[in-house]
Amino acid sequence: MSPVTQEWVVDKAEEDFHVAQREYRARKHPSYNAACFHAQQCAEKYLKARLQEAGIPFSKTHSLPLLLNLALGAEPLWAAMAPQLNRLNTYAVAVRYPGTSATKSDAKQAVADCRLARKEVRTSLGLPT
Repeated sequence: MSPVTQEWVVDKAEEDFHVAQREYRARKHPSYNAACFHAQQCAEKYLKARLQEAGIPFSKTHSLPLLLNLALGAEPLWAAMAPQLNRLNTYAVAVRYPGTSATKSDAKQAVADCRLARKEVRTSLGLPT
């Protein structure tokens, strides 16, 4: 694995994964907005890691559908993840602004969707899940 891919995984995606889980599980003062946002960020960074490793260029974007579409050239079976990634995509911006808030149920689903994306990318990169 290239050093840049490793940085995407270790320094970026995994950090978001742990924050999403921690915020969802917090007994005192959970932040479901943060859990959803970081779940989206984790999936985004894992997709970017896979694109990086495959040598597929990508722009600075938060769009999971766009990143997935790029990744399908290397991982065509990932089309099955579209529903989960589309759900997560809504948390890239919406929960960061007034007017929209995530519920505990939203956070639970977001973390589950994130886990699926994380597992698929880690498997593809030959990393333990």
